[in-house]
Order: sequence, then structure tokens, then C-alpha cells
Amino acid sequence: MSAAENAPALPDHLSVDPASPHFVAAVFEHDIGIKFNGKERFDVEEYCISEGWVKVPAGKTVDRRGRPLLIKLKGQVEAFYR
Repeated sequence: MSAAENAPALPDHLSVDPASPHFVAAVFEHDIGIKFNGKERFDVEEYCISEGWVKVPAGKTVDRRGRPLLIKLKGQVEAFYR
């Protein structure tokens, strides 16, 4: 039995920011991956499968608190456990 079989179901909307209401700590105990338009992305900060978007950092630009500025990209989103 692999670790992914014991993992909770991936939510429709997930964020890596602990301050976000869409943060689920139990999901991040396992290694997850995101495919966006058929290609795996390693820089996704937040996603929503039903609405079809991901948020990724906009280069090296940061806000006044030091967090990266995010841009929303629309397309086909697929989340999976590695």
C-alpha cells in the first residue's frame, strides 16, 4: 500500500499559503503534483480545478511583505499524488 492510497482526497481548490482559507495541511504531508494544460508545473501556489486556473509567481516581483506577486493562468488543471 503506497502513501498516496492513505492520503486524503485532493480538494478542488488548494493553496500553499497557510493564511489562506483554502490551505489543507493534511494534503501537504504527501508529495502532490499539478498538470496545467498537459505539462507538469512546479511553481503553482494555488489552483482551482472546477474553475480551471492556477496562480503562479510573476517573476521575482514581491509585495511589501516579501511574498511573491501571483498571476492567474486559465486552462486545464489536474492535481495528483506523486
